[in-house]
Amino acid sequence: MLAIGLVLNTLGIGLFCWAIFTLAVYALPFFVTLSIGMTAFQSGAGLIGALLLATAGGALTLVLGQVAFAVTRSSALRIAIATAFAAPAAVAGYHVVFALSHIGVPSLAWREIFACLGAVCIGVTSWTRLMVLAKTGPFEPDGEPVITSSYGRMARGDDRSSPSSSNRFA
Repeated sequence: MLAIGLVLNTLGIGLFCWAIFTLAVYALPFFVTLSIGMTAFQSGAGLIGALLLATAGGALTLVLGQVAFAVTRSSALRIAIATAFAAPAAVAGYHVVFALSHIGVPSLAWREIFACLGAVCIGVTSWTRLMVLAKTGPFEPDGEPVITSSYGRMARGDDRSSPSSSNRFA
């Protein structure tokens, strides 16, 4: 029975950590959702109205952040957008790891160290997931996107990757 308990506890903690890292990129939209929902409910929108407004606001925040990140070419603006998404995730990661470290770490100094490491790990994970979710493609000087096939060749009218122009869409 002790072995089964240890295995189940390990699986439960692993599942919880997986959920934290998976949902870290959604910390800012979740905060926006809660703020809009509570404001709408307190201003008299009712339960259903507040839920609808909150869901729409959170989804809009996530979509606008990813579109803005994908569309912009400025590195400074990309860093600012990624930081806006990663900072709330890092704060949430700090508090989650700090709360979990109360279970098995008696020293306050070690709890703070673990919480800071957790904040860095979860913030970097959120930053990376945002960059993966909003991929950009290369653009030609005339503004048209380069569409590549599964073989990596360009699928525009002028295939520069193959020596013969007769097989340009292969």
